[in-house]
Amino acid sequence: MRLLFAGTPAPAVPSLRALLASRHEVVAVLTRPDAPAGRGRAPRTSPVRDVAEEAGVPVLTPARLRDAGVAEQIADLRVDAAPVVAYGALVPPGLLDAPRYGWVNLHFSVLPAWRGAAPVQRAVMAGDEVTGATTFRLDAGLDTGPVLGTLTETVRARDTAGDLLERLSVAGAELLVRTLDALEDGVLAPVPQPADGVSLAPKITVEEAQVRWGLPAHAVDRLVRGVTPAPGAWTVGPDGARLGLGPVRPAPEVDDLAPGQVRPGRRTVHVGTGTTAVLLDTVVPAGRRAMAAADWARGARLQEGAVLGAVAAAGGAR
Repeated sequence: MRLLFAGTPAPAVPSLRALLASRHEVVAVLTRPDAPAGRGRAPRTSPVRDVAEEAGVPVLTPARLRDAGVAEQIADLRVDAAPVVAYGALVPPGLLDAPRYGWVNLHFSVLPAWRGAAPVQRAVMAGDEVTGATTFRLDAGLDTGPVLGTLTETVRARDTAGDLLERLSVAGAELLVRTLDALEDGVLAPVPQPADGVSLAPKITVEEAQVRWGLPAHAVDRLVRGVTPAPGAWTVGPDGARLGLGPVRPAPEVDDLAPGQVRPGRRTVHVGTGTTAVLLDTVVPAGRRAMAAADWARGARLQEGAVLGAVAAAGGAR
């Protein structure tokens, strides 16, 4: 089949590479325009664009798919299908039926669970033991189209969202190729999503990534892992400055600290939660690089009894 691949960030790269190596022909790539990145905020091309240009595939970077001329550009490509992996913008209804087999989206959950922009993060934050990936045909709804294929993946006890997404992006690339093969061979029929089991996965905000130390230890652990690496967990340090947090570990043996209360040790830093303590691993002080929590505590001359963050009610704990 002739394909238009739509994707933008690094998790879409394994799918593009797999399609370039498949029996299908990627005739063009659709990706988001260059965006400011890094401390200097210099424009940076997307990871998908970098791979496409390396492979000599033409790249389209419209600001909006509704812009004048975009529909004509896509029609001129005469593609059979448009596989989509984390493109980052909605496909307008007028373009949905342009390819013969439609826009085939790879989504990183087992639909209808976790429809939306942050399915992997939400699965980790919710404490799901199993998640997966789904290929489905885009329709006018939010991840509501008929299912073409699925796979499942175990969520490991210490997985961050980044760890889990890396595995799913590789396994999902294989699923996407198999789905397109089966569509071309005429052996695959779309199946409507069930009405039951729907959950939503809106984008994680920076405010949502702030740790509420009044939550139970297991909920703090899940939150931090779920927002790692992006947008990144954080709290307010004893000095009033923002303090980034790497993954923590529940420490059920320490049960005498109040929520947010810190106990620095020679090689450890424990923080109280709404139940038992958690053990900090790495922290990122404002304007500095990541460092071991114990090194930070020594440098900051942290004393036992210091408190992190504003203690919030434990409402919403899972």
